[in-house]
Amino acid sequence: MTEASFDAPVEIGAEDYFETAEPLVSDVREATHDFEVMVETHESPAILKSSEAEEVAAKPQKHLGANGSSSKGALAIVLILMTLFAQGHGALQQGFYKGKCGRKNVEQVIYNAVRAKFRKDHTLVAAFLRMQFHDCFVRGCEASLLLDGPNSEKTAGANGSVRGFEIIDSVKAVLEKLCPGVVSCADIIVIATRVTVFLAGGRWYQVQTGRRDGLISRASDVNLPGPTIPVSDAVQLFNNKGFTAEEMVLLLGGHTVGVTHCSFVTDRLYDFQNTGRADQSMSPSLLASLRKTCPLNSPTDSPIALDQNPRSVNTVDNSFYKQIVARRGVLQIDQQLALDSQTKAIVQNLANATDFGTRFGRAMAKLSTVGVLTGNQGEIRRSCRSVN
Repeated sequence: MTEASFDAPVEIGAEDYFETAEPLVSDVREATHDFEVMVETHESPAILKSSEAEEVAAKPQKHLGANGSSSKGALAIVLILMTLFAQGHGALQQGFYKGKCGRKNVEQVIYNAVRAKFRKDHTLVAAFLRMQFHDCFVRGCEASLLLDGPNSEKTAGANGSVRGFEIIDSVKAVLEKLCPGVVSCADIIVIATRVTVFLAGGRWYQVQTGRRDGLISRASDVNLPGPTIPVSDAVQLFNNKGFTAEEMVLLLGGHTVGVTHCSFVTDRLYDFQNTGRADQSMSPSLLASLRKTCPLNSPTDSPIALDQNPRSVNTVDNSFYKQIVARRGVLQIDQQLALDSQTKAIVQNLANATDFGTRFGRAMAKLSTVGVLTGNQGEIRRSCRSVN
């Protein structure tokens, strides 16, 4: 984890899995063929009318497994229908891109491209959850995080471990060939994140589109909370952005995927708050395990899964809450969620919930509306890395 952010999952595995835009076009063609097959086997998600989506979301379903195969999901209509039902909320709306990219379905193109990448790297769900949070929580969901520059948001310490930019670039390049100047980088982030959440076992949730891209990106604007922030301060921070305490706990449930590093938990293991002993809120078994992974004064900053259930490291589910209830939270803020009077009951509820996927999706959809630019605000960038 970088200096100062507990907000969304941090992960490793940033090997060179990126490709240029040209190979991605091939990926899209291949994935489109897969999509056509899925239409007949009822394996792909669809954006439905809200009443239909709620009915589908209430049914149990299976998702793509580690080998990329899919199973019987109830989200079964066709991605071709993704934008048929335009339901507006303010300046954003579902189906914003319908008819704006010729006969191409913009959200289907993004789904197919991201799915092709996810097959090769399942840690992308943590990468994109982190990217969306870091973008939306600073200036709003307007892709300022993607801009390059000597003092842009990318250069801030809290953004040092954000990755996936090359995938956004590749998707943007494909869309620029299909319909130049139409699809915003901000919308690509939101749609791509939703795709990875679904592919990693989460529920398919509705997102509205029509965001425009920001023109400003300053490292000095990045002020994300750190892993030791008190729960009361975190609740206030999220409240200032329009979120309830429950929605905050749901968004921090993104820690069900991804990793942090030893440097961010060493104090909890050896000298918590200068007491000369470990954090007493950590279970003895987790303490013993983490001390083996993170020996005192080790030169290696090893990764640690934020969800200590090894069967759930890259799966979007409620396992994270079960772990922190059992005092197996890795980050201080995560563990305190299960102990603080403001959030303890919420955590207990989510640990036993059967509808976490639906509730997490709603929280993510709400996050995607923070500080958006619409109408004539901002621009549609030709490249996500620079203003026009």
